[in-house]
Amino acid sequence: MTIPSGGDTIQELTVEELRAKVGTGMEIENAEEHMLLSMGPQHPSTHGVLRLLVELDGETVVNLAPDIGFLHTGVEKSMESKTFTKALVMTDRMDYLSPMSNNLGYILAVEKLLGVEATPRAQVIRVILAELARISSHLVWLGTHALDLAAMSVFLYCFREREYILDLFEMVAGQRMMVSYFRPGGLWRDLPEEFEPAVRQFLDFFPAKIADYEALLKNNPIFLDRTKGIGVVTAEQAMDWGLTGPSLRGSGVNWDIRKAQPYGGYETYDFDVPVETDGDVYARYRCRIAEMWQSMRIIQQAMDRLPKGPVNIDDRKIVPPPRSELGHSMEAVIHHFKLWTEGFSAPVGYVYQSIESPRGEFACYLRGDGGPKPARVHFRTPSYVHVASLPFMAKGLFVADLVSIIGSVDIVLGEIDR
Repeated sequence: MTIPSGGDTIQELTVEELRAKVGTGMEIENAEEHMLLSMGPQHPSTHGVLRLLVELDGETVVNLAPDIGFLHTGVEKSMESKTFTKALVMTDRMDYLSPMSNNLGYILAVEKLLGVEATPRAQVIRVILAELARISSHLVWLGTHALDLAAMSVFLYCFREREYILDLFEMVAGQRMMVSYFRPGGLWRDLPEEFEPAVRQFLDFFPAKIADYEALLKNNPIFLDRTKGIGVVTAEQAMDWGLTGPSLRGSGVNWDIRKAQPYGGYETYDFDVPVETDGDVYARYRCRIAEMWQSMRIIQQAMDRLPKGPVNIDDRKIVPPPRSELGHSMEAVIHHFKLWTEGFSAPVGYVYQSIESPRGEFACYLRGDGGPKPARVHFRTPSYVHVASLPFMAKGLFVADLVSIIGSVDIVLGEIDR
């Protein structure tokens, strides 16, 4: 299927032209009575500036064409004009609900290209923050998804707990969302003293909050009617369409990159991969709820094993010298100046690095040409694949079910229109 972009307008399509654009040539009875409905791009339940052109037979979805590109920012091309370190800030702006995950995927690719590995302390800190980012992202998903389906209390509670996590991010990075905390060779700086007790406090109170969310939703008759048996995807369909993350595991496929292709030390943690078999909106909801429990298990293990030591590798060609050295070492000043003006050079070659983001497989293809800037940067983002799956998920259902289906695949337009 071809997804129209914002530049390839579908403003004035006929029913026949829409059918040709979404790649179906089937004959449909009474097509002359069908209506084309433009849903978005300002519709609140599209979770961003997504436009859906929907062919309806009464209230039944016959065809659907996602229209993307309204948020296009040229992130990948912009990164190629910056040094490897300075390009990092662009990754925060893609999946803006989980910037730590974007940072991690890109930084691991840079380190693979350089042939270096972060210190043990930095690796554990990265895992803690990546899992906190997973919980934070799932809280936004759960709150907005429930709000779409008329459960306002859950929205308020989820955003209350997310504020605590954003405070933790601000504590370590100085920013709540656009963190840019992970750096080539390690981290921007070490954790402040108040971080560990704050995380342990979160681990103490958050289990009761998840129980509250489930108490409000799992037996709620309206929520069940809007999610059970809606947007069903079989395991074969999920794999054929390239779905990943909870959208894949909700269809019974046990695939999590943290387990299947471990990175950053995840192979040393004990956790389970939540899998549901029904493949509907409710199954995807159950997967994400269970994932928050598993993320807490990982964070608890990481906090218990957090080692002492440096958070950056000892390589002044990659990592800037400590700020404490700049006042009395001319060599440190020179290294600092050269790194921030010229950057470091990476060898000729290319790498591909995948991580398990809250939405699914987030991967970075990175190519170096021997200079201080990436010759090519390309991201494989789960939201782009998931938005392409909306037509086959929604066909034959009511237009009201579109709201439930869009929420269940948890798209972020920033990583679609990059």
